[in-house]
Amino acid sequence: MARVVIVGGGMVGMCTGLLLQRDGHDVTVLERDPAPPPADPRDAWADWERRGINQFRLPHYFQPKFRQQLDEHLPDVSQAIRDAGALPLHMVESIPEEMTGGKREGDDELVALTGRRPVVEAAVANAVVAAELDVRRGVAVAGLLAEAGPGGVPRVTGVHTEDGTELRADLVIDVSGRRSPCLRWLEVIGAAEPDDEVDDLGFAYYGRHLRSPDGSTPVAFGPPLQHYESVSTLTLPADNGTWCVALVTAGHDAPLRAIRDFDTWNRVFASYPMVAHWLEGEPIEDHIVSLSKIEDRHRSLIVDDEPVATGLLLVGDAWACTNPSVGRGASIGLMHGVALRDTLRSSTVDDPAGLAKAFHAATLATVEPWYRATVDMDRQRMAEVQAAIAGTSAPTDDSYELTMAMLYSIPRDPDLMRVGMRFMALLSTPDQELADPAVVARIREVGSGWRDDPIPGPSRAELLALLDA
Repeated sequence: MARVVIVGGGMVGMCTGLLLQRDGHDVTVLERDPAPPPADPRDAWADWERRGINQFRLPHYFQPKFRQQLDEHLPDVSQAIRDAGALPLHMVESIPEEMTGGKREGDDELVALTGRRPVVEAAVANAVVAAELDVRRGVAVAGLLAEAGPGGVPRVTGVHTEDGTELRADLVIDVSGRRSPCLRWLEVIGAAEPDDEVDDLGFAYYGRHLRSPDGSTPVAFGPPLQHYESVSTLTLPADNGTWCVALVTAGHDAPLRAIRDFDTWNRVFASYPMVAHWLEGEPIEDHIVSLSKIEDRHRSLIVDDEPVATGLLLVGDAWACTNPSVGRGASIGLMHGVALRDTLRSSTVDDPAGLAKAFHAATLATVEPWYRATVDMDRQRMAEVQAAIAGTSAPTDDSYELTMAMLYSIPRDPDLMRVGMRFMALLSTPDQELADPAVVARIREVGSGWRDDPIPGPSRAELLALLDA
């Protein structure tokens, strides 16, 4: 078995470490932020500082795929999250039966596990402590240790930290997130340039959290993410009777930066009738939490079918990251960690080039389709937003038309509802759900009116007027 160093002690890093530890590997997780996880969920929300995660206090949603993977591979972690107060959210049962057609076989897969990020991550971290995984907090990695490999390709042999400590390893796994410095690290050790794709689509996020006095959460009158002309609303149940709400805009939409103001944000959010009732709770924040300059990014250490370095693998957001408003990051990251564990069962660190290629193949098979599908959705949505800002018609293609028709069909057809939900929950890819021509034909039929029947809410002009009200 291998000596493994994992760089990054977020949820995906800790879960990946636990998966590998339970397969017999000697695992050390290094986390830059020094503060340990509080035991009490209330303290996790109020006091836990995670400066390395800039979206730590923004709305989060953990899709059914995340819950499914935990239940199957890390049931103790899943139970710890539940014990911390996370809410099992049944996507079908939360909708009126006249829309769903009643419970069906397979609906139990469509259960998410929701919670505020600090609460959920603290639960994961405490479960990892109980499992005696070696997590070293307050340890910042400065670079890679490496030696010359066959053909001059560097072989990573460990890491060195900012305090000068060297940690040797058979395998280094970078799970340090979307801001990973891995490209700089690879340049320093003389590696060839990796593939690095960046789609800087420029969404911005403005959110806040509330709670109820009785532990209940608001009724959903539509999907969590609802698109309007140049704004999307996000409404997410969380843990312990709390929930989070957000407005998603284009970062370059200068007038809408005014919603950083608490009163302006509330006035704008309240103007959307499908979600206004989500403001009927006790605020647990007195300000708007914002985040911008979030790009879709994809890194690959395999170029022209050969690794640029061996002994280093990228997992989760360090490999590829997407628009967080669709709530896929944790699910894709956990799937990626499972794929790594399974790859190490059939490949060996003694053949580092073979391991790099095998993990690349596993990545392409398991998580790459989800990244590509999400980027396509982001491009389509940003084109729509930009057109609304400019007062023009959004450029469309058949894929976009089909996506919008499918979303429009969800509350109008019980069969198509489940098609859309399975895709949103990451339980099946669009290609899998749309392989049947009869399903595609039904979506086009039921969803044909999506342009003529928009979700009620202010127009672009009315939205801008609200900013100055």
